[in-house]
Amino acid sequence: MKKIFTLSVLVPIISFVFTSCVKQAPFDDSYWLSKEKGEVVYSSPSCAYFLVETYNGYAVVRAVSGRPYEGDIVYGDFSQYGVVDVYDRSRGTIISADVRDYWLTYYGAQDAINYYCY
Repeated sequence: MKKIFTLSVLVPIISFVFTSCVKQAPFDDSYWLSKEKGEVVYSSPSCAYFLVETYNGYAVVRAVSGRPYEGDIVYGDFSQYGVVDVYDRSRGTIISADVRDYWLTYYGAQDAINYYCY
Protein backbone atom coordinates (compact mmCIF):
# COMPACT_ATOMS: atom_id res chain seq x y z
CA MET A 1 0.00 0.00 0.00
CA LYS A 2 2.87 2.35 0.81
CA LYS A 3 4.46 1.68 -2.57
CA ILE A 4 1.27 2.53 -4.44
CA PHE A 5 0.81 5.74 -2.48
CA THR A 6 4.44 6.76 -2.97
CA LEU A 7 4.34 6.03 -6.69
CA SER A 8 1.04 7.85 -7.13
CA VAL A 9 2.61 10.96 -5.58
CA LEU A 10 6.01 10.76 -7.29
CA VAL A 11 4.84 10.03 -10.84
CA PRO A 12 2.82 13.28 -11.27
CA ILE A 13 5.60 15.36 -9.71
CA ILE A 14 8.30 13.83 -11.91
CA SER A 15 6.17 14.11 -15.04
CA PHE A 16 5.42 17.77 -14.23
CA VAL A 17 9.11 18.56 -13.79
CA PHE A 18 10.17 16.90 -17.06
CA THR A 19 7.35 18.36 -19.14
CA SER A 20 7.91 21.89 -17.87
CA CYS A 21 11.52 21.88 -19.08
CA VAL A 22 11.09 23.09 -22.65
CA LYS A 23 13.97 24.00 -24.90
CA GLN A 24 13.45 27.54 -26.16
CA ALA A 25 13.86 28.13 -29.87
CA PRO A 26 16.78 30.44 -30.77
CA PHE A 27 16.05 33.95 -32.03
CA ASP A 28 15.62 33.90 -35.81
CA ASP A 29 16.87 37.17 -37.27
CA SER A 30 16.18 36.28 -40.92
CA TYR A 31 13.14 38.59 -40.89
CA TRP A 32 15.30 41.54 -39.86
CA LEU A 33 18.08 40.72 -42.32
CA SER A 34 15.60 41.21 -45.17
CA LYS A 35 15.10 44.86 -44.09
CA GLU A 36 17.23 47.86 -45.00
CA LYS A 37 20.72 47.71 -43.49
CA GLY A 38 22.42 50.72 -41.95
CA GLU A 39 25.29 51.74 -39.74
CA VAL A 40 24.93 54.24 -36.91
CA VAL A 41 27.40 57.02 -37.67
CA TYR A 42 26.34 59.48 -34.97
CA SER A 43 24.86 58.89 -31.53
CA SER A 44 25.18 61.16 -28.53
CA PRO A 45 23.95 60.70 -24.94
CA SER A 46 22.91 64.36 -24.85
CA CYS A 47 20.65 64.08 -27.91
CA ALA A 48 17.74 61.72 -28.55
CA TYR A 49 18.54 61.59 -32.28
CA PHE A 50 21.02 59.43 -34.13
CA LEU A 51 22.19 59.19 -37.74
CA VAL A 52 22.05 56.01 -39.78
CA GLU A 53 24.00 55.64 -43.02
CA THR A 54 22.11 53.43 -45.48
CA TYR A 55 22.54 52.50 -49.13
CA ASN A 56 20.15 55.34 -50.10
CA GLY A 57 21.78 58.01 -47.96
CA TYR A 58 21.50 59.14 -44.37
CA ALA A 59 18.46 58.90 -42.10
CA VAL A 60 17.79 61.04 -39.02
CA VAL A 61 16.13 58.87 -36.39
CA ARG A 62 14.82 59.69 -32.89
CA ALA A 63 15.22 56.98 -30.28
CA VAL A 64 11.92 56.15 -28.56
CA SER A 65 13.07 53.15 -26.54
CA GLY A 66 16.70 52.17 -26.29
CA ARG A 67 19.58 53.76 -28.13
CA PRO A 68 22.22 52.32 -30.47
CA TYR A 69 25.85 53.35 -30.30
CA GLU A 70 28.15 54.59 -33.03
CA GLY A 71 29.33 51.74 -35.21
CA ASP A 72 26.32 49.50 -34.53
CA ILE A 73 24.80 47.68 -37.50
CA VAL A 74 21.02 48.15 -37.56
CA TYR A 75 18.19 46.81 -39.72
CA GLY A 76 14.79 48.40 -40.27
CA ASP A 77 12.62 50.54 -42.54
CA PHE A 78 14.68 53.73 -42.80
CA SER A 79 13.04 54.90 -46.05
CA GLN A 80 9.70 55.93 -44.56
CA TYR A 81 8.54 58.45 -41.97
CA GLY A 82 7.09 57.41 -38.65
CA VAL A 83 7.69 55.07 -35.76
CA VAL A 84 9.40 51.82 -36.76
CA ASP A 85 11.09 48.93 -35.02
CA VAL A 86 14.84 48.73 -35.58
CA TYR A 87 16.92 45.61 -34.96
CA ASP A 88 20.36 46.40 -33.53
CA ARG A 89 22.29 43.35 -34.64
CA SER A 90 25.46 44.44 -32.83
CA ARG A 91 23.67 44.23 -29.48
CA GLY A 92 20.87 41.81 -30.35
CA THR A 93 18.10 44.21 -29.28
CA ILE A 94 15.01 45.67 -30.91
CA ILE A 95 14.65 49.44 -30.61
CA SER A 96 11.56 51.54 -31.23
CA ALA A 97 12.52 54.61 -33.23
CA ASP A 98 10.93 57.51 -35.10
CA VAL A 99 12.34 58.25 -38.58
CA ARG A 100 12.29 62.03 -39.09
CA ASP A 101 14.23 62.44 -42.36
CA TYR A 102 15.67 59.99 -44.86
CA TRP A 103 17.68 59.85 -48.10
CA LEU A 104 19.78 62.81 -47.00
CA THR A 105 23.24 63.71 -48.23
CA TYR A 106 26.15 63.90 -45.81
CA TYR A 107 25.83 67.66 -45.43
CA GLY A 108 22.04 67.49 -45.26
CA ALA A 109 22.32 64.98 -42.42
CA GLN A 110 24.73 67.26 -40.55
CA ASP A 111 22.31 70.19 -40.91
CA ALA A 112 19.39 68.06 -39.72
CA ILE A 113 21.27 66.85 -36.63
CA ASN A 114 22.26 70.41 -35.80
CA TYR A 115 18.62 71.46 -36.17
CA TYR A 116 17.20 68.66 -34.01
CA CYS A 117 19.89 68.52 -31.32
CA TYR A 118 21.19 72.07 -30.85
